Amino acid sequence: MPLPAPAAALVSIIIPTYNEAEGIAALLHHLRRAGTATDAGVEIIVADSPGTDATAALARQAGARVVACPRKGRAAQLNHGARHATGSILYFLHADSLPPVGFLNDIRRAVAAGYGCGCFRLAFDMPHWFLRAHAWFTRFDVALARFGDQSLFVQRSIFEQAGGYREDLLVLEDQEIARRLKRLTRLRVLPGIIITSARKYRENGVFRLQATFYLLTGLYYLGVSQPTLLRVYRAIIRQDKL
Repeated sequence: MPLPAPAAALVSIIIPTYNEAEGIAALLHHLRRAGTATDAGVEIIVADSPGTDATAALARQAGARVVACPRKGRAAQLNHGARHATGSILYFLHADSLPPVGFLNDIRRAVAAGYGCGCFRLAFDMPHWFLRAHAWFTRFDVALARFGDQSLFVQRSIFEQAGGYREDLLVLEDQEIARRLKRLTRLRVLPGIIITSARKYRENGVFRLQATFYLLTGLYYLGVSQPTLLRVYRAIIRQDKL
């Protein structure tokens, strides 16, 4: 039988944003439908790097606590949000990813079972065979299949022991922290499905974008510097936010 969800565990949902006005309200409404509306043990923090749209105002209207980040960059924003969080469990979520209904209890049960960190399986909101195949592999605990779109939950004590996200990393910061966390605790890939936006695939082409991600990952593991990886990213990927 599954362990009951320990109600005492406060979960802090931390969402980094930069010009996400188009989707932030929809995400926050989805979180309410998925369980946050009836759960007293949750807080939602939007770690916003001020841009040119109304992201912060829309997030506040939808009930989130917004913290303005002094530095742009996903790793820096996630760390900034974590510093303002009060939960014993931190849940890092991209602004264009929708976790499954009941995700809070899924996370609490995993932590109660001894998993200090973890994520969900992935699906895209685009019915393309290649994306379905790519998403299928996210059910396995394999480093090459571990990306931030799957979200990340981690016990605060373990996150702090690991030193948080490396703010010098502008790409692949999600893969890097997962590797460090696995040295400290067990990682659980939860069976629930998180649905992420395929907007970059629509803008860049499915095969072109995925080949770019494979290229960047390979260069990263070969020790290529972050400035070089960023130049490659910007040179190939259209309409990026880095």
